[in-house]
Order: sequence, then C-alpha cells, then structure tokens
Amino acid sequence: MYELLFWRYLDEIYLNNQEVYEALIEKQEVEGLAILQTEVIVNRINSVFSDWERVDENSWKNQKGKGAFQVITTPQSVKIDCYGTEGKTMNKLVEIMEEFKCPLYDPQVPERYDEMSE
Repeated sequence: MYELLFWRYLDEIYLNNQEVYEALIEKQEVEGLAILQTEVIVNRINSVFSDWERVDENSWKNQKGKGAFQVITTPQSVKIDCYGTEGKTMNKLVEIMEEFKCPLYDPQVPERYDEMSE
C-alpha cells in the first residue's frame, strides 16, 4: 500500500507536517487547517475515475489494468490508500486534490509538496 494524504492550511498558518499527519491519521481536529468539501472532492474523484469500478462508497478498482485505491476523509483531510496503483494514476489523484488547493503530503518520504517546501 502507498499512502497519500492531503490537507489545506488556513492563510498565514504553517505547522509541522509530520505532526499534522499523525494527528489526522488519529482523526483528530488540527487547529489551523481548513474544513474541506469532502463530498465534492469524492464526487470529483468519482467523475475522473468513472471508467473504474466503484467497489463501494470509498473504493475504486481498475477494471482494465492493475491498481485500486480507497479514499478516507475527515472534515480536514483526504487520505488515499493506493494498492498496486501506477504512478500516473497517483499523479492524477494529486492533480485532483490540487484543484482543491490541497497539496500532497507523502508520509513515505516524508515530505509535503507545496510552495512552503524547500
């Protein structure tokens, strides 16, 4: 499994990304993060991946190739667990989240890919 996590900071706020990640994984509310329109985001993911099988409310499976992913939301975050998913598919998910001004935090590295990163 490869984990992708997304959130948006409120204006003029920037916190320790690893600490934010750990809090969000525990489903804790983090002061300084925006409330996301998670239903709109999931609908957008579903429309972009309309040719994938929607296994359940939060999971998609590639019928024409390899890979599957599951979307787990909190009011402040979107976590996408990728299972055997190709890089181009993960990039498409990252692009969708960028539409909502939520840059990728990659906990495997760990690094957040936004304008504050060096």
